[in-house]
Amino acid sequence: MKKIMWLFFAIALLMTSCARPVANFTIADKSAKTVPADIRFENKSKKAAIYEWDFGDGKTSSELSPSHQYYKPGKYTITLKAITQKGKTSTHSKQIQIDAPEECLVEMETSMGTMVILLSSATPGHRDNFIKLAEQGFYDGLLFHRVINGFMIQGGDPNSRNAKPNARLGSGGPGYQIPAEFVDSLVHIKGAICAARTNNPEKKSSGSQFYIVQGTTYSDAQIDQMEKRKGFKYTAKQRELLKTVGGTPQLDREYVVYGHVISGLDVIDKIAQTPTKAGDRPIKDVVIKKVRVIK
Repeated sequence: MKKIMWLFFAIALLMTSCARPVANFTIADKSAKTVPADIRFENKSKKAAIYEWDFGDGKTSSELSPSHQYYKPGKYTITLKAITQKGKTSTHSKQIQIDAPEECLVEMETSMGTMVILLSSATPGHRDNFIKLAEQGFYDGLLFHRVINGFMIQGGDPNSRNAKPNARLGSGGPGYQIPAEFVDSLVHIKGAICAARTNNPEKKSSGSQFYIVQGTTYSDAQIDQMEKRKGFKYTAKQRELLKTVGGTPQLDREYVVYGHVISGLDVIDKIAQTPTKAGDRPIKDVVIKKVRVIK
């Protein structure tokens, strides 16, 4: 009897060791996905110890049940490979459709990293102008010619293309200005893209120059003082962002905010921290390689 039991045990052990894994996963939220889409995957695999995910956009993960963000619309094939300790594998794939957003996205590739920027439909004049210049290739090859750590990074001067190291920059443009579009929901939080301008009574914006906010954090008392001085109230969410993420609220109602960075906030920090020379120009050029309109 004991021999029979040991035989069954040996057979069961052999079957377990020879068993192949079964790869399977589900997408946690089945509702429509719009860029920027944060997708969570639930791993339903069996008999596996190692997992290799391919999200279909060049990115991978080895987490058990990862989340992944998609910043471009399109159809993506997600593949999960489940692997046993002995190297046996199983794969499972699914497709997901990521739709374009109602608001416009642009991708700004720089020599120090890539940012994805959401342009606001609440400022159509600035949005449409930025899209037009991007599609014309206007920004490609220009510099972030003015950088102040803890404040902002500025670019968009056409004179900065192939500029000599000692060239004075910051006065160039396309030859026109844009009427101001101040919107209370768009404020100078870190990552905000805003229109630069010269001093003028109408606060008209430069036709091409922009800056992206880095900023610093503020206390409730400092925000209260800012509200009193400017004569308007920040929302609870805006106050929280100013306290935790930071911004430059002293510029609100002075310069138009027309979008914000949704991916690549770390790139802002990298550019802002680059060493500079006279005129706040980086010692080593920071180049805007390409601005692409995603939608």
